[in-house]
Amino acid sequence: MPLVTSKEMFQKAYEGGYAVGAFNVNNMEIIQGIVEAGKEENAPLILQVSAGARKYAKPVYLRKLVEAAIEDTGLPIVLHLDHGENFEICKACVDDGFTSVMIDGSKHPFEENIAITKQVVEYAHERGVVVEAELGKLAGIEDNVKVTEREATFTDPDQAVEFVERTGVDSLAVAIGTSHGAYKFKGEPKLDFERLEKITKMLPGFPLVLHGASTVLPEFVESCNKYGGSIPGAKGVPEEMLKKAAGMGVCKINIDTDLRLAMTASVRKYLAENPSEFDPRKYLGAGRDAIKEMVRHKIKNVLGCNGKA
Repeated sequence: MPLVTSKEMFQKAYEGGYAVGAFNVNNMEIIQGIVEAGKEENAPLILQVSAGARKYAKPVYLRKLVEAAIEDTGLPIVLHLDHGENFEICKACVDDGFTSVMIDGSKHPFEENIAITKQVVEYAHERGVVVEAELGKLAGIEDNVKVTEREATFTDPDQAVEFVERTGVDSLAVAIGTSHGAYKFKGEPKLDFERLEKITKMLPGFPLVLHGASTVLPEFVESCNKYGGSIPGAKGVPEEMLKKAAGMGVCKINIDTDLRLAMTASVRKYLAENPSEFDPRKYLGAGRDAIKEMVRHKIKNVLGCNGKA
C-alpha cells in the first residue's frame, strides 16, 4: 500500500465520531513504536514531520523510514508536514512525496494568512496533496513554534467559515485552549467546547484539527523526575476532553510531547537501572516499547480509531 492522503480517512472519522492520531516522528525507534501500535490496533495513522525533525534527521531519511513502515505493516499512513512556515517549505515537501502539508500562517494577519494558504492549496491540490491550515494562535513552545500566552488568540467561528471558503483548504487547526509543549495549563485545564461546537455547526462535515493535544501523562513525568529529570508542574489536556472533541468534528489530534516523555522516561529508567549498559539498542529499544504502549492506549481509549484502518 502506498502513502495515502487524509481525505477519506477524515471523512470516515467525522462520520464515525472518532479522531485519527497525528504523531510527530524524529527517528527510527519512534516510527517503529507508533506503527507497531497501529498494526496491533488496526488503526489508520498520520506520521508528521516538523521543522525540527527535518533539520535533525533530514527529510529523505524520515520519508524512507515511513515507506518502510508501510511495507512492514500495510497500514494506511499519511506523511504530513507539521507547521510549514512558508510556501517554499510546503512546496519542497509536496515535491518530496508528502501526501499532506500544513501551512501555518496563523502568525500573519487574516488576509495574509488567506493569501499564503491559498497559494499552498493551489500548488498542492494540482499534485493530489491535501492541505491543513491554522486560524488562531496556540500558546506554548514546540520546535520552532513559540507563542506567548499574551499572543495566543482563540479561533473566531465567523472567520473560520470565511477562511475555509476562500482558501479551499482541506482541514483547519483551531485554537480552543490547547497549547504546545509540556506546560499547557497553569490552573485547571479548560477547553472552549462552546466555541468548538459553533465552528462545527457553521462548517458541517468539515474536519477540524487539535494541535498541542498531548495529555502529558503523569506516570511519564514522574518517571523522568525520579530518574534525574526536572519537569516540575507539567500539565496537559485531560483525555476525557480529547474524547469529547473527537465527537465534535475534530478528526485529527496531534500528539508529540507524550511521545517525547514516554521515550525519555524509559531511557532514563533503563540507564539508571543498568549503569554498565552502553548499547544504544537496549535503551532505545526500551523507549520504543514505551512509545508503542502509550500509542496503543491513545488509539483505544482516547482517539477511538482502533479497528478503523
